[in-house]
Amino acid sequence: MTETTKQPPIRYELIKTCAQTGARLGIVHTPHGSFETPTFMPVGTQATVKAMSPEELKEMNAGIILSNTYHLWLRPGNDIVKEAGGLHKFMNWDRPILTDSGGFQVFSLSKFRKIEEEGVYFRNHLNGDKLFLSPEKAMEIQNDLGSDIMMAFDECPPFPATYEYMEASVDRTTRWAKRCKEAHQRPEEQGLFGIIQGGEYEELRRKSAEALVELDFPGYAIGGLSVGEPKDIMNKVLEFTAPMMPADKPRYLMGVGSPDSLIDGAMRGIDMFDCVLPTRIARNGTLMTSEGRMVIKNAKYAKDFTPIDENCDCYTCKNYTRAYVRHLLRTEETFGLRLTSYHNLRFLIKLMEDVRQAIREDRLGDFKEEFFEKYGYNKPNAKNF
Repeated sequence: MTETTKQPPIRYELIKTCAQTGARLGIVHTPHGSFETPTFMPVGTQATVKAMSPEELKEMNAGIILSNTYHLWLRPGNDIVKEAGGLHKFMNWDRPILTDSGGFQVFSLSKFRKIEEEGVYFRNHLNGDKLFLSPEKAMEIQNDLGSDIMMAFDECPPFPATYEYMEASVDRTTRWAKRCKEAHQRPEEQGLFGIIQGGEYEELRRKSAEALVELDFPGYAIGGLSVGEPKDIMNKVLEFTAPMMPADKPRYLMGVGSPDSLIDGAMRGIDMFDCVLPTRIARNGTLMTSEGRMVIKNAKYAKDFTPIDENCDCYTCKNYTRAYVRHLLRTEETFGLRLTSYHNLRFLIKLMEDVRQAIREDRLGDFKEEFFEKYGYNKPNAKNF
């Protein structure tokens, strides 16, 4: 009798490579279903994508969402989520979930922090309590949350950082990644991704990538980008880092969500993206449209009874006008925030659907030119997000 080989929890299937750009069309298989890549993941920081229900996320074709380890550890507590049956049951979402490691929040939210080899000592950004997060603790929390994809606990260095600082940081991130792998209690149910660091230094990115690939994670992320560096530096780093990542595993660029960066990232071989940008700017009345950036609160939309974007298929654009959405935001009606959030999220999800179609047709380079022209990225002093 032959023993059946158990499939790993996360598997990447390459469907096609774009002849024009080298971009990858693929499918990531997880315990809670599969999703096509390249893809944009809406961010549900505290077990909810702000203002959206799980049903609406499905309606807009979100294949996977992201939740935040740090915030769920503080509130309601990973023990409560575990008792509820895991994050999927807790928030009523039956599709894939990725959880970050909490590292970025420790470094960005806490004014006081002390990095030691065992982990990071810092203060709770809510009440000032002293807290400690280590690779082992990050794994324990994520094991309790039960996400499909977990992220290793890494150091998130600032930009710019010196070569010496970055080298020490890369070495620490590698040591922490090993500890994460050893502490991971559910490797048959949850895939753990390693995070490649190294700032803008090619040599350090290579050092980080080689060390992590040797640890044989089921997927890899590029961290330390979209932290204030110019777009051309980010693209340059992607160009030399993506080829260092295994071709048979998912490649995830963390914290990136502007339309130009999603297209640029896909062209450089990235499969997964996430960012709070679409919902954050939506709450201020800034919208993404096929013609470029729109600030819906502007007076010129007061009597504009057309959809936000004639070319958009989202619920908001099908049912409501610019004048109405502007009115809701100016009167601080919650429904306005829901409509703008829905639109921006669907805009990015649809953008990635179009990117995937362009890869199928070997025309992603042409698609980029057309999109950038229409969106206004090619104009001098173009306003970006």
